[in-house]
Amino acid sequence: MGLASVTSITAVLIILGLVLIMILSINNLVVEAKSKFDEIQVFLEDDISTEQLYRIEDTIKESQEVSSIVYQTKDQALEIMKEEWKEDAYLLEGLEENPLPNSFIVRVEDIEYSDLVVERVEGLEGVEDIVYYKDIIDRLVLFAKYIRFGGMVVIAILMIISIFIISNTIKITVFARRDEISIMKYVGATNGYIRGPFIIEGVLFGLVGALLSILIVNFGYQYLFEAVNDKLYVLFTVYLVPPTSLVKDISIIFSAMGMGIGALGSLLSLKRFLNV
Repeated sequence: MGLASVTSITAVLIILGLVLIMILSINNLVVEAKSKFDEIQVFLEDDISTEQLYRIEDTIKESQEVSSIVYQTKDQALEIMKEEWKEDAYLLEGLEENPLPNSFIVRVEDIEYSDLVVERVEGLEGVEDIVYYKDIIDRLVLFAKYIRFGGMVVIAILMIISIFIISNTIKITVFARRDEISIMKYVGATNGYIRGPFIIEGVLFGLVGALLSILIVNFGYQYLFEAVNDKLYVLFTVYLVPPTSLVKDISIIFSAMGMGIGALGSLLSLKRFLNV
């Protein structure tokens, strides 16, 4: 019976660990994406006048949401493209004319402010196009919210199931000792005195389940991190959350939840037999 309780708690906490890792990884992706895409690129027309250029620059600088603005010539943009293309950069060598436009690279304090800056700039003469990535970030943030909500629902359901199993397991033990508990009540034993051993038993079940789940999640995630992290960066230029930053938090959360589930299950199973 104790094995069923420990197994139940271990399973719940392992799934909790998977959900937490998923949530943290997606949050990490959103944070990295915001740091990479918190810029607006304002492309300029080739025949732009000096007056128009300064008017655009002044308008951008007037925006309090802007943290920096850099003028990038078409030649600088071509050099950056060559660096990004690396071994394929030779394909750009045969260009007779640089097709890239001059531009302003604008960084904002937060990507949420992008729309405000774009609204001020897009109607100005000399502006050919404006590129920014707020839509991508909005989708990522929305996706992260759905993952968090779904994860919390799954965790809540599993915790209820786990508490039910532990409660029934300890209830069987309590039922076998119901006469003894009744006698203790009649001779003056307090509810706290009677509850003590059963609560300790539930807490121990929870602690053992927590320790097992900590080991499984940590070793499992360490293996996953080493296997896919570099490949993930090559494909999407993002990293997984390092295992070292998760070990302490997961250990604390799992230990607290495991012992809490065990104690709560014990309390629920004793309620009926203490009403003598």
